[in-house]
Amino acid sequence: MVAPPATLSTAPAPGFRIGEAARRTGLSVKTIRFYCDQGLLQPMARSESGYRLFDADNLAELTIIRALRAMDVTIPELIRILEVRRSGLCNCSVLKDSIAAKMASIDQRISELSAMKAELARLLDSWQDCGGARPQP
Repeated sequence: MVAPPATLSTAPAPGFRIGEAARRTGLSVKTIRFYCDQGLLQPMARSESGYRLFDADNLAELTIIRALRAMDVTIPELIRILEVRRSGLCNCSVLKDSIAAKMASIDQRISELSAMKAELARLLDSWQDCGGARPQP
């Protein structure tokens, strides 16, 4: 009996080690470990040596996590979004709600910064230059 060619192996394809996952996603190894420790990401497996192994689905999730973290989406909100995604349900409304909440937060921050800027402008306008001399006691 002839053995099947090596390309037709039924063994699962090996995953990417964390360094390769980091290189492919543009994230640091430390960041990926953090996401795993926070429960955002579950590696597909561990190697015999204990290394985390990641697959294409993990890389896709890391890309989503990276994009959402760039928008300052919180870890608990990310967990919620990823749980909905993993359930196979459409998560458009979850993402829309998350983006709308972030926009509201940004609007609030802009308002606060505008008020702070106006206060600083008032302070600057009322500033009296001492000419570099210290007042005598």
